[in-house]
Amino acid sequence: MVTADERPYQSVLITGAGGYIGRQLVDDLVQHRRGVNTIVASDIRLPAERHATVEYVAADVRSTDFAALFQRYGTDLVVHLAAIVTPGPQSSRELEYAVDVTGTERVLQACAAAGVRKLIYTSSGAAYGYHADNPAWLDENDALRGNPEFAYSDHKRLVEEMLARWRVEHPELLQLIFRPGTILGAHTNNQITNLFEQRYLLGIKGADSPFVIIWDQDLVAAILQGIHAAGTGIFNVAGDGALSMREMAAMLGKPYIALPAGLVAALLRVLKPLGLTQYGPEQVDFLRYRPVLSNRRLKEEFGYQPRKTSREVFKLFLESRRARP
Repeated sequence: MVTADERPYQSVLITGAGGYIGRQLVDDLVQHRRGVNTIVASDIRLPAERHATVEYVAADVRSTDFAALFQRYGTDLVVHLAAIVTPGPQSSRELEYAVDVTGTERVLQACAAAGVRKLIYTSSGAAYGYHADNPAWLDENDALRGNPEFAYSDHKRLVEEMLARWRVEHPELLQLIFRPGTILGAHTNNQITNLFEQRYLLGIKGADSPFVIIWDQDLVAAILQGIHAAGTGIFNVAGDGALSMREMAAMLGKPYIALPAGLVAALLRVLKPLGLTQYGPEQVDFLRYRPVLSNRRLKEEFGYQPRKTSREVFKLFLESRRARP
């Protein structure tokens, strides 16, 4: 349920501000500051191009004293984006846990110590998990069952469980949580878009594997609304409708090949150790049981209407991809 914040926020700090969504959020917040006097962009690595009116701070969520940082800038709202979405070749499960879970706990503790009034957290639809018995359309009240075999999915579930405890133990810290579906935009480049770069789209026989897609600009706009207007709650963030792998293959102009789940798992089990693919056998469930997010509450309760449907976002992504050198 959305509640009205008592007074506007004047100092906003963004963790993960150097990331894909973080950079766009900083750009848009600079253009639409309204009552925000101070914008602090923090990340372990800072962007080369910077706004003159933004304070940039190199900060690692695993070790930085964020309480001192919040106090220095009088932070009253934190947008917590820092997470490992696409692990690098030198990554490990321990590193990803330290950033995603332990890092979030440190940020929460700093919020309490420094008297921060509100936290906006970008979770993920992956927190629901990839399961055969997921509802056709997942509502915010459905169980979070992030799969242990997927670090990102598992860690988002663990963080949300932590946030639920904090809502009970620290009700003075308002929380606004977004669970985005697949994020796409004109310049997206990650593990999911890598699927679309192959010569064909591989699917699992007997599974539609629908994707719900949110335009990156819609996610940024929803976060801005959370800074300027709306209060608390948990909301799925997805464009209207969904696209199956078969539909996306047709839009790409590529063949769609659906193979039995056991065969795909066996192939990936052989190919990954040889370095011929970045995907392991656990990706079978990722393709077979994708969480499909209902955006009803986002529209009706939070009051944000995504400007592009799932199909429109994918079309925009394809048009941009084809225009690249």
